[in-house]
Amino acid sequence: MLQKVGATLIKLRHIARCHCGEVNIELFLPNGIENPRRCDCSICRRKGAIVASVPLANLTIIAGEQHLTCYQFNTHTAKHYFCSKCGIYTHHQRRSNPNEYGYNIGCLVGVNPYELGDVVINDGVNHPADK
Repeated sequence: MLQKVGATLIKLRHIARCHCGEVNIELFLPNGIENPRRCDCSICRRKGAIVASVPLANLTIIAGEQHLTCYQFNTHTAKHYFCSKCGIYTHHQRRSNPNEYGYNIGCLVGVNPYELGDVVINDGVNHPADK
């Protein structure tokens, strides 16, 4: 699905896949990738993904839900999802805003996260929910 903004066509729906292709996710991104970032919390430092967020309604698992494994820690608010076959982190329900999913930009088909330029690093060590 494309939307015309001025003279530019914007792709509204994107597919994200894990490495083995078992997990497929459809994302509705009416404004494209917004606010790409990294986080320095204990799990994000280890997984190293560049993420962006969408409202819960804008992410749909279209294949492979049975292959997703959920990992929770600390407050058990965030839910981090990984493919149980290839181990790739695909998305998570956010701790700082449980009404949103964070998604792994590296899983987006046709998108190279290293071409995004400078990416902000959020302070996840001093999480606002811990105050």
